[in-house]
Amino acid sequence: MRFLCLAALLCGGIAASAATIQLKDKSAVTGKILSEKRDSIAVDIGYTVLVIPRSQVDKISEADETATPEKLKAPSNDTQPELSPTATTATAIYSTTSRSAPERSVRELVNQLGEAVVQVRTPGSLGSGFIINEEGFLMTNFHVIEGETQISIEVFHQKDGQLERKSYRQVRIVAMNKFADLALLKIEDNDAPTFKHVPFGSSDALSVGEKVFAIGSPLGLERTVTEGILSTKTRQMAGELYLQTTTQINPGNSGGPLFNLNGEVVGVTNMKITFGEGLGFAIPVESVKYFLDHRDAFAYSNDNPSNPYRYLEPPSRLKHTPAVE
Repeated sequence: MRFLCLAALLCGGIAASAATIQLKDKSAVTGKILSEKRDSIAVDIGYTVLVIPRSQVDKISEADETATPEKLKAPSNDTQPELSPTATTATAIYSTTSRSAPERSVRELVNQLGEAVVQVRTPGSLGSGFIINEEGFLMTNFHVIEGETQISIEVFHQKDGQLERKSYRQVRIVAMNKFADLALLKIEDNDAPTFKHVPFGSSDALSVGEKVFAIGSPLGLERTVTEGILSTKTRQMAGELYLQTTTQINPGNSGGPLFNLNGEVVGVTNMKITFGEGLGFAIPVESVKYFLDHRDAFAYSNDNPSNPYRYLEPPSRLKHTPAVE
């Protein structure tokens, strides 16, 4: 049985369904169907993608996700703790909502989430960012910190109903990906408190026309809130898919969060059409999750700034000289 294996690629915003594919040789493959064509089916099995010829497929059925090992165990008398509104995995440094939160007004959400949105400053640029856990890890765009190592973070803490600006200057670059325009930073000041943070949602679950809003520092005007709708989920630019929104995005918004009305981050704002209005773009949060889940592959080292990648020029095509007889 021969299948074509494809290396798994980063692809934010592709809806895939879990299924079990019964083959004619009585074996089966379980995974997420990425695409179905007349002569083949592409299936993501976790560590690679299989392309299965249609001629070898007997039947396709939905995977039974209810018969998990935990559910097959005998019931225990031990009481289980209730699930919290947010949940994390052992390796995750961000939180996701475990159940759908109710929609609220932008005014309510800004008061709740605004403290987690920060201003990112370097000697050569200014952008935005947002804190993803209480330890001070935060996300921004790669182009905000590109070529810089002296980074400061402006946080607006709420104290007694008032906003108090605090500047943190011990900031470490944890990981970055130039091609995805993402960077993970960490505040490491000795007097840093426990930080307020924001949860991640799903860009896959968004609908075109859904209301979204951004918080950032356009042109240095910190804590600016802009609102709009999602124009499209799959705007292709330079080989990548982006969320397009009518939410006003300007220089300084880069690296800031795009929220839905459930208070979840659904994208990272990073660019706009220069000679147009209401044409802003954001990196889908699914791509951000991929970056964070594989952050060790994008780790940054002060001792070796080229780590982990060293990109070389492709080898030139060899010129064959005729053999001399």
